[in-house]
Amino acid sequence: MKGDTSIPALPCVELAPTLEFYALLGFEVTYRQQAPNPYAATRRGGAQLHFFGLKGLDPAKAFSTCLIIVDEVEELHARFLDALRKAYGRTPVRGLPRMTRMRKGQTRFTLTDPSGNSLMFIRRDEPSGYGDDENTPATVLGKALKAARRLRDFKGDDAAAAKVLDAALKKPDAGTAKEREQALAEHAELAVALGEIP
Repeated sequence: MKGDTSIPALPCVELAPTLEFYALLGFEVTYRQQAPNPYAATRRGGAQLHFFGLKGLDPAKAFSTCLIIVDEVEELHARFLDALRKAYGRTPVRGLPRMTRMRKGQTRFTLTDPSGNSLMFIRRDEPSGYGDDENTPATVLGKALKAARRLRDFKGDDAAAAKVLDAALKKPDAGTAKEREQALAEHAELAVALGEIP
């Protein structure tokens, strides 16, 4: 008996640049048509993504999302980051395309393509709740770090994540010295992503 398969079909502004972008990440084109409607199928390992041209698509307002379950994420993130740096000459943390940062032990990251589609790569053995539900932080800073991480990694909302950290950092005795150091580092990363620091 064969198992069910689900393949996302994501909108794109133009097919050619979309396929070029995904080729950078190791996706191969398995099918392509221009007429009567632009459509293409890609594959990377067991992951398949299909794309269709959508007139009037505004990438800045796009909200299509796809989850891709993988065996490991840290090495994959490093490979994607290297390919994107070579292609764009920078670390893509803002604008389009962009990719969330990766810390040791993190179990997921999000890649947003030039058409605004977000692909969340999740480690297959990720603990439930993003791996941080069991250890609920007791301090204001600990809770802020958790909330900021979720806003950044799940919603792609760097501005909201920065506001959460900013509010917690203003409170005296909000957490441990280590939490304050981590919050300051994450706040600085978000400032770069938001274009506040060149």
